[in-house]
Amino acid sequence: MNVQFFIDASFILATLLFIYGLKRMSSPVTARSGIVVAGWGMVIAVVASFLYVFNVAPEVKPHLTVNIALAVIALALGLGWAWRSGKKVEMTAMPQMVALYNGMGGGAAAAIAAIELFGHKAHGPIVLIMAVLGGVIGAVSLSGSLIAWGKLDGRINGTWRFTGLQAFNGLILLTLLAIGAWTVWTGGAVSPLLISVFFILALFYGVMMAMPIGGADMPVVISLFNAFTGLAVGFEGYVIGNAALMVAGMVVGSAGTLLTLLMAKAMNRSVSNVLFSNFGASGDEAQGEISGSMKPIEAGDAGINMRYASKVIIAPGYGLAVAQAQHKLYEFVKILQAADVDVKFAIHPVAGRMPGHMNVLLAEAGVPYDIIYDMEDINGEFKEADVAIVIGANDTVNPAARTNKSSPIYGMPILNVDQAKQVYVVKRGQGKGYSGVENELFFADNTNMVYGDAQKVLVAMVQAVKALDGGGH
Repeated sequence: MNVQFFIDASFILATLLFIYGLKRMSSPVTARSGIVVAGWGMVIAVVASFLYVFNVAPEVKPHLTVNIALAVIALALGLGWAWRSGKKVEMTAMPQMVALYNGMGGGAAAAIAAIELFGHKAHGPIVLIMAVLGGVIGAVSLSGSLIAWGKLDGRINGTWRFTGLQAFNGLILLTLLAIGAWTVWTGGAVSPLLISVFFILALFYGVMMAMPIGGADMPVVISLFNAFTGLAVGFEGYVIGNAALMVAGMVVGSAGTLLTLLMAKAMNRSVSNVLFSNFGASGDEAQGEISGSMKPIEAGDAGINMRYASKVIIAPGYGLAVAQAQHKLYEFVKILQAADVDVKFAIHPVAGRMPGHMNVLLAEAGVPYDIIYDMEDINGEFKEADVAIVIGANDTVNPAARTNKSSPIYGMPILNVDQAKQVYVVKRGQGKGYSGVENELFFADNTNMVYGDAQKVLVAMVQAVKALDGGGH
């Protein structure tokens, strides 16, 4: 048996582990083990890659020591950074970490393409097409993901638009396609300067693609760039003949594409509308006068009212993550359940700052999966609920999306919390949502505002109900 057999066998095993791991990630119950399984697949793929040292061309052998040293240094730096940041990152910062890591994957694919194109190593039209596509998509994913990270992390504020922006971006894209086509037509025999221009334009296009997109669309954008990274990795895997990269890239690309489409559908919009419209950045536009007033209530009083309710539905949002209040929330839920209150969680598809953000947050606190419901499964129950409590959510519960045609978020499916008999909104202040749109729910007759940090509010609710039930026993 030769070395290549072991390499190929290892890549096949890694591929199977990737697919099986992804399958297990489809359920919250098995998601953690799925991540571990896929992680072992990546370990096998990385180790197998070092077996190439026994099967290199003679002209490569003089550089073998340096190349191995560089690979080991890169692995050490990557593992060290990932281990430290992974242990340190707060749940609230997870979306921007995902965006950052995703950008690194796109950058790695673009780097492979750059080596192939600058070194004239890619031969044949198909291989050249794959190298060019992987290069441009990877570079766009890198710069676009960095912009998404900056916006989510608060380092980049607002959006950047000007008259003729779409035409300008279209011109950049046409230029990229022209350079790519010329590269393929000439068999890769193009000047380093032209290739440099190609990658610079691709990076610039990623910036121009992400900067105009408003905050409300960031979860969709992250998912889209994730799909881009997967496609770029798959294309470059084909270029260098690496089966593990090809399969892993295509799995990530297809899964990311499906997730992007599902999220866009959940917002009742197309992906093109997300990329080329002003949604999520037009909250300052006039949307008409909102009747009613915000009516505050003490946290303890709201908690006691929920204690005597028959059915309570909880709609969590990003504010819950910011306050790190998920554990205290579940403590309150258990107190309500002990008093025979039917408690359920309602999760909007784009709650938080990335797909699945709220599900992970609640799972971390130990909330049972069988009381967590997706929007389409629970929306019909709000009219039967005595109380709906909104904790840190905003745009995903705004009735304007359903009733106000002048609202920038009109048409986006929302949680029907306004249909409950009583609504409590836990919120730190009177600010607008991530999209910048005023929330009509806050002014409704059946809504009371519970102002304060979610952690402190829930502590007050727990204490009030415990005191009511006999001093905490």
